[in-house]
Amino acid sequence: MTIRLTIWHEYRHEHNNPKVAELYPDGMHMGLKKGLEPFGFDIKTATLDEPEHGLTQDVLDNTDVLTWWGHMAHGEVSDEIVARVHERVLGGMGLIVLHSGHFSKIFKRLMGTTCDLKWREADETERLWVVDPSHPICDGIPEYIELPQAEMYGEHFDIPAPDNLVFVSWFEGGEVFRSGCCYQRGQGKIFYFRPGHETYPIYYNEQILKVIANGVNWAKPVSNPPMKRGNIPEFMKKQDA
Repeated sequence: MTIRLTIWHEYRHEHNNPKVAELYPDGMHMGLKKGLEPFGFDIKTATLDEPEHGLTQDVLDNTDVLTWWGHMAHGEVSDEIVARVHERVLGGMGLIVLHSGHFSKIFKRLMGTTCDLKWREADETERLWVVDPSHPICDGIPEYIELPQAEMYGEHFDIPAPDNLVFVSWFEGGEVFRSGCCYQRGQGKIFYFRPGHETYPIYYNEQILKVIANGVNWAKPVSNPPMKRGNIPEFMKKQDA
């Protein structure tokens, strides 16, 4: 069955930063959509300034995996919508959190920590090293991905220990960072993937797009019936001795 992917994007930098507008003339979300289309997903987009941020209950109910990119307007995201997304993740919808989405309300709620980190914007080379080559997200990915220009993110990254750590980044300044982290919350799978600063052409990189596509395939819901919880009758009656 075709995976139904919704790409959520803040879509603010493109309106006030000429460099970002030139790099992603139709918005980063449309750049991602175009880059991920060859992988065969059924893709829709949603942005912050749409009614209900484009994430109506109907949209989420028909989304298998949601990607999330935000930066300058985390506080403008409605708590009601965050709760709606949270509920869907616990119910089985996959979530891919990209770059500065680490500070989004939804990621912090799912992690239960500040999700804070060190950062520096200095046009530095980044190498994303594969540390779990057997993981499905690393399928078809070389030993490392090198990005000639990147914003540095450094430890300590205030997140829970990942269920699986699949990438670790190294930067020219000497810092390292847990840049590919997998979690499960309820029945939903979550993948945090660090690259994606808005002033660099990260989402035109074929290897980065391959990682995101692998993440979408990994995070898709499994075909299990809904879990039953609460007070239930006995499965088996006690037999007479």
